[in-house]
Amino acid sequence: MADGLLAESLLQRVEKADGGIDSQDVAANLGVEHQLVVGAVKSLQSLGEVISAEQRSSKHWELTEEGKEIAGEGSHEARVFAAIPTEGMPQSQLMKLPSGKVGFSKAMSNKWIRLDKNAEGGPRIFRAVESIEDAVQERLLLVQRGQADRLEEKEKNELKKRKLLMEVTVKSYWITKGSAFSTRVSRQETELTPEMIASGSWRDKSFKPYNFEAMGIIPDCGHLHPLMKVRTQFRQIFLEMGFTEMPTNNFIESSFWNFDALFQPQQHPARDQHDTFFLSDPALAHEFPQDYLERVRKVHSEGGFGSQGYKYDWKIEEAQKNILRTHTTAVSARMLYRLSQQEVFTPVKYFSIDRVFRNETLDATHLAEFHQIEGVVADYGLTLGDLMGILHQFFTKLGITKLRFKPAYNPYTEPSMEVFSYHEGLKKWVEVGNSGVFRPEMLLPMGLPEGVSVIAWGLSLERPTMIKYGINNIRELVGHKVNLQMVYDSPVCRLDT
Repeated sequence: MADGLLAESLLQRVEKADGGIDSQDVAANLGVEHQLVVGAVKSLQSLGEVISAEQRSSKHWELTEEGKEIAGEGSHEARVFAAIPTEGMPQSQLMKLPSGKVGFSKAMSNKWIRLDKNAEGGPRIFRAVESIEDAVQERLLLVQRGQADRLEEKEKNELKKRKLLMEVTVKSYWITKGSAFSTRVSRQETELTPEMIASGSWRDKSFKPYNFEAMGIIPDCGHLHPLMKVRTQFRQIFLEMGFTEMPTNNFIESSFWNFDALFQPQQHPARDQHDTFFLSDPALAHEFPQDYLERVRKVHSEGGFGSQGYKYDWKIEEAQKNILRTHTTAVSARMLYRLSQQEVFTPVKYFSIDRVFRNETLDATHLAEFHQIEGVVADYGLTLGDLMGILHQFFTKLGITKLRFKPAYNPYTEPSMEVFSYHEGLKKWVEVGNSGVFRPEMLLPMGLPEGVSVIAWGLSLERPTMIKYGINNIRELVGHKVNLQMVYDSPVCRLDT
């Protein structure tokens, strides 16, 4: 029966009824499921005061599936009694019957049968009485006929304990006429439109009452970006290892601090406009420590401190050009120079996590902006072994233990190493960072004492194994599984530090 027809039929029965009707009776009379009638009641309630429906609950007893079987075929114990012939039956044979195990126990308890353990051929079962009365079946038949009230509570509980009977709570509605009762179902309007006002049709329409108690739509709440959550974890690891965070709020940097101070030659490809964002306003920087700038010029063009330099005509005009920093190592250069100005050198451990910029053509493996993680340690006598040890400790705190180091070339570190980690999700080795020992040509012009070594490493926050560490946070945030291969292939995960 269609919902509309069921609702109208319900209204017609309410109109004819004296005092109201029960939804259970309506369902029985119409031959439909009670739940369909309940749905029609709720639908009519949504129309306003068409009907009044009071929810009621009642309990009654019903047979379980096993109870229905026993009501038709007899109890297990009765079936066992009927299966035993006059000459008896071996116990082993009786136990193979469908009702054997349960029926044997109950029949023995009722003293309907007896067991002769000394019988020839093994234990044998005999009838102990001539006839029996199957009280269990009779009680279940009473319940089946709707006469459960004739049973005592003790009898009901015993049948319930045997899982032959169950008490069912039935919820129904007592339905009466409402203040706006009608036998016709007419939908109430939920919105007053300009067309209704212009035509005046609103006067003949019934409007649904406005629910001022209804909850409004919950506004979207703010949350931390996945990279911000992972960045917080990285920062905590650095602080636990005794590092101090470097100030990185200067996105605009001069070419001097970004390239020249790092012993990176002025003709290096990274200083080309295709790789670096150059500023037009202000185009040049003018404030430099002049004595330090002169030492940098000399080591580039003439050499010094045991180096022959690059043997080219170093120009201040190139060093003055303002750019968007291409790495946070420019910040490290400033901090090391500040360290060199102290009267007494003290060992330091610095770190930074912030944005850097590259003039890249956007594709599947490159973006113009990403985050670099940098660590720097300055002390006397540091070696490549110290660098490898710190990297092992750092990555272990991330949960990454499988590391490999590969020799590499950087303009401002010698020796240099690329760091690889085995990615359990991708089943391959992936590069996670770059590292090395800063060259004397970079450190000694600053004024740092001889014998002081500086080890450093750089990672990208977006790299796949870094995201792997925070993958549970990302899954929790987006609410679905994250495909590691998809993460690895995305642009933010395949950048060079």
